[in-house]
Amino acid sequence: MKLDGRGIADTLYTELKERIKKLKKKNITPHLVVLLVGENPASVAYVTQKQKKGEEIGAKVTVLKYKTSVTTEELEEKVKLLNNDPFVHGILIQRPLPEQIDVEKLELLTDPQKDIDGFHPDSPYTLPLPLAVKKILEEVHSLTTKQKPSEFKKWLSKQTIVLLGKGPTGGGPIIEYFKKLAVTPTVIDSKTKEPEKIMKQADIIISAVGRKNTVKAENIKQEAILISVGINRDENNKLHGDYDVSQIENIASYYTPTPGGVGPINVAMLWENLLTATERQTQN
Repeated sequence: MKLDGRGIADTLYTELKERIKKLKKKNITPHLVVLLVGENPASVAYVTQKQKKGEEIGAKVTVLKYKTSVTTEELEEKVKLLNNDPFVHGILIQRPLPEQIDVEKLELLTDPQKDIDGFHPDSPYTLPLPLAVKKILEEVHSLTTKQKPSEFKKWLSKQTIVLLGKGPTGGGPIIEYFKKLAVTPTVIDSKTKEPEKIMKQADIIISAVGRKNTVKAENIKQEAILISVGINRDENNKLHGDYDVSQIENIASYYTPTPGGVGPINVAMLWENLLTATERQTQN
């Protein structure tokens, strides 16, 4: 069964709109500032999506665009100003960044209370991506069991989970977040021996590789749950996930499509973080 990421996100947006209405009654508008360096097509598309959704739910999004020749020092000055601006509630430095930029330095400079992407070690926010994965699994739990939502963690701990990839913006944050849930997935990377055999045992496969056909039909068991975090574009600029849906749709019990799977929920969880940040910063 295909999991409708857009539908799940829409439910979240309904809740977020109500929270924004309450803030606006106090003359507070959640404000996200995005620092966008260069014209990477994927980054531009992602930021445009954020802008669109922000406007739809009543938040404010300011995108500050920089040429690829920008220096770390120039970005530092801007981050300092944003840290001290009481009308800015969230700061997002869009990745990837050019090689000359010291990303870690910028992460540590950002006010943790405004770091809604969760990269600062003292940020109170979890990266939106692992939150999106959890939201999808909560949906599966709701659809497949008669258990209460409070039983979700217990259900998840009984699943055999395999995670493909451990990159800093994909698999890595998911691994760290699962640790907080007391769940330890089996991680497959380029050095893993017999990865196909490991995948075949999985109840849940989360693929964060970004390469077409990473997960093949013959490598998954019947009724497995598939989540594609990784995305890639073909020669026609069409988006694909880490598996071919036409090959796995009759094998998997549930799967996320690309596009329309993890992505929309990922963006929704970012707004969830922004609203929480705004509420924290404006408490009387």
